[in-house]
Amino acid sequence: MARTRVRTARLVSVLALSTALPLATGCGTESTPAPDRKAAGSKPVVVVTTTWEGAFAKAAGAEDVTVIVPRSVHHAPDYDPKPSDLAAVAQADFVLYAPFEPYAAKIKEAAGSKAKLVEVNLDNDPAKAGAEVARLGGLFGTKDAASRWKTRLEDEVEKLNGELKAAWPGGKSPSVVSQVFTAWAAALAGATTVGTYGPEPVTPAQLASLSAKKPALVLDNAHMSTGAVLPDSGAKQVGIVNYPGEDLDLLTVYRDAAAELKKAMGGV
Repeated sequence: MARTRVRTARLVSVLALSTALPLATGCGTESTPAPDRKAAGSKPVVVVTTTWEGAFAKAAGAEDVTVIVPRSVHHAPDYDPKPSDLAAVAQADFVLYAPFEPYAAKIKEAAGSKAKLVEVNLDNDPAKAGAEVARLGGLFGTKDAASRWKTRLEDEVEKLNGELKAAWPGGKSPSVVSQVFTAWAAALAGATTVGTYGPEPVTPAQLASLSAKKPALVLDNAHMSTGAVLPDSGAKQVGIVNYPGEDLDLLTVYRDAAAELKKAMGGV
């Protein structure tokens, strides 16, 4: 398989932009599978808003993937797409985005009649991630590639889960408080979740309630961190990263989370 190419959209002239952004009339939806592009020997061109959607696309078998939001943008929903970004969208076969991204409306408008808009369920829970990758593989016409990746995911999660259980402090499942978007990491470690918070900052009442449960670890969302979540509680805070790097390897996200969890449990 060819290496996945992550391309950054280049600036285009106003004239070029005016021809590249047709109205959204007749846009496709994610519910209809793509034509059999494989039979024609061509590959689907996929544009994604962030590396997170990009990782799902790559796992599903996409090889031509363009990411709009630079990974240097710590909080992707704050990004304001440039005209050149929207021009790239207009040239895609598929455009992947998440519903919580405020620029989704701009993405939809730029997609035109050619691109098929696909709303992605961004959840690193292995079962949900596997199901979403399988769905995308059906849309892209790459079911076999998606199925192979799903098997790799299941094997990797089983391996990491075993390693993390072996690292439990005193051989006991650690108690954790998780940000709502890092619950998958708690499950990966086999931890006992005693409370959750977010995505809004913790209120004084929540602080008192969660601290009273005496968690050993706090699994914070590195992309939405508000600093120390339970200060003075004695809990060790672990930053969990949901987004992969420019290689769009979602399995690395699980490995990195496991490494951080193992390190934290060693100090508990």
